[in-house]
Amino acid sequence: MTELRCRKTETVEGDEGEDELQSEPDPQTTHINDGSVSSGAAEDKQEDDDGESKDDDAQHREEGVTQESSVKTSRNSNSVLLQRLVKLFFGCLAAVACGMLYAAYLSAYHDRKFWFSARQELERELTFQGGSGFYYYYYKHMLTAPSFERGLYELMIDNRTLSGQTINAVERLSLYPEIITSFIYRVMESQDFVEPIYFYVGAVFGLQAVYVTALFVCSWVMSGTWLAGMLAVAWYVINRPDTTKVDIAIPLRENWALPYFACQVAALTGFLSNNINSATEMFCYLTMSTTTFTFLLIWEHSHYVLFIQGLCLFLLDSFDLVPPRKMVDVHKVYLSSLFLAYVFQFQNLNLLSSPLFSLLISSVLARYFKQNMKMGPLVARLMKLFLHFYLVFTAGITFSYLIKKLVPVSESDFTLKFLEVKFGLNTTTDFVTNFLLCQESFQTPSQGLYLRLTQASVLPFYILVLTVCSLSTLQTIYRRLSGQPMKPKLRLEDGQIGEQPEVVYHVFQTLVFGGLTLVFDGMKYLWTPYVCMFAAFGVCSPELWMTVFKWLKLKSIHPIVLVLILNTAIPAIVGFSLWREYFPHVLAELTDVQELYDSDTVELINWIRTQAPVAAVFAGSPQLLGTVKLHSRSAVTSLPLYSDINLLRRSEDTYQVYAMRSADDIYKILTSQKTNFVIIEESLCNDLSLNKGCRIKDLLDISNGHVVYDKGEIYSFSKHGRFCHEIKMNYSPYTNYFTRVFWNRSFHVYKVNSVISFQY
Repeated sequence: MTELRCRKTETVEGDEGEDELQSEPDPQTTHINDGSVSSGAAEDKQEDDDGESKDDDAQHREEGVTQESSVKTSRNSNSVLLQRLVKLFFGCLAAVACGMLYAAYLSAYHDRKFWFSARQELERELTFQGGSGFYYYYYKHMLTAPSFERGLYELMIDNRTLSGQTINAVERLSLYPEIITSFIYRVMESQDFVEPIYFYVGAVFGLQAVYVTALFVCSWVMSGTWLAGMLAVAWYVINRPDTTKVDIAIPLRENWALPYFACQVAALTGFLSNNINSATEMFCYLTMSTTTFTFLLIWEHSHYVLFIQGLCLFLLDSFDLVPPRKMVDVHKVYLSSLFLAYVFQFQNLNLLSSPLFSLLISSVLARYFKQNMKMGPLVARLMKLFLHFYLVFTAGITFSYLIKKLVPVSESDFTLKFLEVKFGLNTTTDFVTNFLLCQESFQTPSQGLYLRLTQASVLPFYILVLTVCSLSTLQTIYRRLSGQPMKPKLRLEDGQIGEQPEVVYHVFQTLVFGGLTLVFDGMKYLWTPYVCMFAAFGVCSPELWMTVFKWLKLKSIHPIVLVLILNTAIPAIVGFSLWREYFPHVLAELTDVQELYDSDTVELINWIRTQAPVAAVFAGSPQLLGTVKLHSRSAVTSLPLYSDINLLRRSEDTYQVYAMRSADDIYKILTSQKTNFVIIEESLCNDLSLNKGCRIKDLLDISNGHVVYDKGEIYSFSKHGRFCHEIKMNYSPYTNYFTRVFWNRSFHVYKVNSVISFQY
């Protein structure tokens, strides 16, 4: 007899129920004969074979299910990829189409406004208004030079622009746009099929197309739909008088620079986004690097704009709203671009003393001291954050002070004095300061700006979008200060638009731009395009609407369904209303025939070309001298470049012909600048505008101390009459020093006598 204990040897998946039915006998010994033992072994073997067959069947079934699921997954991924490619294709097509249509519209509008194609070359060049035509002079100079290298050399050692001075015109006047454009014109051998002026104007209009395309892409990236881009472009075109100066003066530096800044902002927006792959991030990084350097290279005020941008990014980093790795990469872009711009601008000291450079240095130094800033309770974090701000700004101010002591830069001191007077902290009789304050760009914008933006419906939507994004940003900042980490991936159902770093960056930047626009009217050309882009993004963003519905705790209808409906319905309604109201107006601008012809200026320029010596030096208002420089090779005493303090001081001396000064004083001033001819403008001499405090003759009287205050009124008083009036009387001593050689209704040209004739 054999003693046997039955036990469970294997557990087969799928047959657990049958195995559990086999009960284990009690631990007592059971006596079984040899035959029964052999039969039991046979049954056990049969059961093992059945279990193995069942295992094979289950495994085959699992493999089949896995193959089917993998096929479905691959099909779904292929369909999603195809949808993304189709969406990307049509979005890029729409962006390029919007840019090209806008460039064609600008070209047609410019031609109709000035009759550009029907004019002679002289009259075409006179359409460069505001004295900006002198930039085009250097473009022509590069084309007429024997070679490109020779023309560049002559610009770097230029003694034919400012009387008595040899300057590096490339450095002082930021002439890289003209140099690059003339180089392309020469390389392409475009002389046979396009005139130089058409190539120049076309280059500017092409950059405006890039500007519009960048706004389109930026709004598209933030909202996820290219409908936002089309809406941003529509608002931009409708509000064109407040978004660009290209209608006023084509050669201005901002018309060349701001398209690159728009591309830089679009690239930075994509770089800050958390929903991009490594290849896209690298593309955005390279684009941002190139456009930042180009922006710094071609506009003298670019480092101020980048300082505002850097300040906004500093706030993002301080509140832990962006990965530290990306902030390090952005700092590398700024520092490398500043270094290259410093080199290419012939060691421009203004870049070293710029607030942008000071902010970057202080931020890099403070980064080593903020390792434990994001630890501890809320109150401790707030105190550490305040100390971090204090450290950064103190280090920045100290570094800027040391740089100015080592490398004296007079313009920075003047900027501080100008801001003191602007904000009412000080008063001055200085002509240059008061002259700049009277410029439209530095004055407070009128209510007409906000009325136009409201009528175009962009301002109400902008305020709504900005309010939602700002509140969500504050919630995100509170969560970071409370210790909650950053979310790498966001879902639509989360309803937290303030968790997106690119959105928070634009919130900060548009707030700063908007605050500056309330003070300086010229800032509207940076802020208004931002308003169009930001409002279009918000209207078309499903994340923004989901954030609102999360706050409202909407339960009557599923929020996602309502978001998808509003995401399409609102842009369609707004777009249709804009098309219905403004599209006829846009077409009317192309059909209206305008006649802008300045016969007096044409007559003056023709006289200078035919009668004045080639080596003559002309004095006059900077705007007029810019036009004179464009149409002649004569040197001038000043140019309309308001960022150069030395040129503004020379302009102050030239403007003295409209002051109450003696003939002897004016003669000494003009001869010190080696002037041969002085041009007096009737519009300045007999200015009857109501804004008395900002007339040139009023500013001169205040600066020269020739004013008397009586019961709140300002009266001019001097023992000498106003020079521009007295010289027309043709009596001594004015005739001793000056001889009139040309006059018409608008201009009087006097020759400065080299030998004084005392005739009574």
